[in-house]
Amino acid sequence: MLFERYREVIPDWNAFQESIQSRDPTTIRVRTGRISSSDLIVRLVDQGFLVEEIQGVPRFIRVLDGPFNVADTIEHWLGLFYVQQVSTGLAALALRPNPGEHILDLCAAPGGKTTQIADLMQDRGCLVAVDRNEGRLQALLGNLYRLAHTNVMVVSGDGLRLPETVVFDRVLVDAPCSAEGTLRRKSTRRVKESVKFRNSVPRRQEALLRKAIALTRPGGVVLYSTCTFAPEENEEVIDAVLKDEPVYLEKIDLQVPHDSGLTSFEGKSFDPSLERACRIYPHHLNSGGFFMARLRHRGTGAQTSESKGLVWDRASVLFPGEEKPLDHAIEVTKNGIERMRRHVSVGIDLESDFQWLLRGKDLWLHNCCDWPSSDWFEGDRCRVLSVGLRAMSPVFRDEMRPTNDVLRFLENYVSSVSYRLDAIEWKKLLEREDIPVSISDSGFIALKWKDHVLGRGLVHKGTLRTEIPGVRGRWLKKVFAITRSSETGSSD
Repeated sequence: MLFERYREVIPDWNAFQESIQSRDPTTIRVRTGRISSSDLIVRLVDQGFLVEEIQGVPRFIRVLDGPFNVADTIEHWLGLFYVQQVSTGLAALALRPNPGEHILDLCAAPGGKTTQIADLMQDRGCLVAVDRNEGRLQALLGNLYRLAHTNVMVVSGDGLRLPETVVFDRVLVDAPCSAEGTLRRKSTRRVKESVKFRNSVPRRQEALLRKAIALTRPGGVVLYSTCTFAPEENEEVIDAVLKDEPVYLEKIDLQVPHDSGLTSFEGKSFDPSLERACRIYPHHLNSGGFFMARLRHRGTGAQTSESKGLVWDRASVLFPGEEKPLDHAIEVTKNGIERMRRHVSVGIDLESDFQWLLRGKDLWLHNCCDWPSSDWFEGDRCRVLSVGLRAMSPVFRDEMRPTNDVLRFLENYVSSVSYRLDAIEWKKLLEREDIPVSISDSGFIALKWKDHVLGRGLVHKGTLRTEIPGVRGRWLKKVFAITRSSETGSSD
């Protein structure tokens, strides 16, 4: 029987076995900085979806039924929610991030927990998201831009090689693991292969956890998590660091069914405090399997704020690693902000509400008031890929224009010329057809669907075309096709 080795430690074995026989229902997390849970529920119900809020896990909604895949809704395209297993959503809640803090996500891609942490931080402070897999980092970047998070610095590099010259208030180690808890979404072949994987992965898990502790300030928090049941990757890893690291386990206050961590398994005994860790089995939330342990950094008398590197660098107007004269960067940034002011209304102060920086010829908008010191970005240990959102890019004769991402992000403040299209007109535009418009002036324009800005268009000689990039444009075309098909079917 699958997972037989865990029979003695899973209290409700029959419920566990029954739960893993079927795929778990889709769950989504609301992007609360842009829409409320109640408003999103109304919009999904109006489209024919049957949904329910998940008790004990704020901002998570379970999709019970619907006319099509909820990932193909315009709300998902707009970044109003993120498709995420509810079990994995417990990690960010247990980390308990606060606005304005310095937080590190040591194994960040593809971004479910990263974006949830940013949401809980209300996009204030600095969240450094690190991963060594550049392919997965592209998925992370896409999610950050779609959800429009402005306080995240994305770093490509091995977390084990990060300099220890700054420390963080909180660090998440969502460690690579054998992924047994994802059984309901993956094949049993993956689980069987994980036995071999389990022989090597605990060494990296322990190394990452020790690195996280070294990067955490005295009194700070480290949250260790995996999506596996294996004690070798969970309790045994925690037990090892408790022996010689300046940390202790804290109890995690969860408002959902769960089991305590193990204090022994197959003849091995673990630190008694591991009872404070949490095990989530598939039957607890009708979701995946998950493990969490929350560690508090004790600190020592020798670890003062100065010796632990608590002074961060103030965010510069130059992208990390960018080599340009500072005066030039300040001038370009000032001119870019002035140009951006032509397109937004009162109610937002572009200079005081955001930080700005220059990368190449592009201007980026973000909310990181400070970031790790410059030695982080020297050599080949890590490389910054992104800070916030790319806001403005030069076009003809280096004239700056707002990007698609920033127009969506600032849609409530866009005051420049906009054009509202229906689904049929959008279909034509996305098929690269130019459509006639009664606008005399040529130039860029904000394109709307209902009350949302979807992106940027260009008016030239009385015709309009879209400037939404190819991948996003093809996805949007699919969304309108599915939505229109569903509406037509429901009216017959």
